[in-house]
Amino acid sequence: MATKTYRGSCHCGAVKFEVDIDLAEGTGKCNCSYCWKVRNWSIIVRPDAFRPIAGDSDRTEYSFGSHQARHAFCKHCGVRTYTKGHLEQIGGAYVSIALASLDDLDPADLATAPMKYMDGRGNNWWNPPAETRHL
Repeated sequence: MATKTYRGSCHCGAVKFEVDIDLAEGTGKCNCSYCWKVRNWSIIVRPDAFRPIAGDSDRTEYSFGSHQARHAFCKHCGVRTYTKGHLEQIGGAYVSIALASLDDLDPADLATAPMKYMDGRGNNWWNPPAETRHL
């Protein structure tokens, strides 16, 4: 696969963005308390690959724990679209895109993208949990 520009949005369309993604770099699922609750499936990009288009005043953020991640979601429809944060272990600043928020992502392309599993629940982030079928 190669880098492709995707358009994303919340359910009501108030929050919109563009992002350059190479699905071959791998998508991810985690079992931490937050990812578990939102059934997260995402991909991490550098901030320069992410461009907000509309809805800055229509979104709000949620952060917890170490507060290194700021989960953005639409304050009208509640859909989470992306997370911004900074984590030295992955190279600093990042944007984690909720793949379900991409409007023009072909399901066949997503089905063939590599998957990484993280054991956030066990605070063993760099390794997959023993069970991943439910993620």
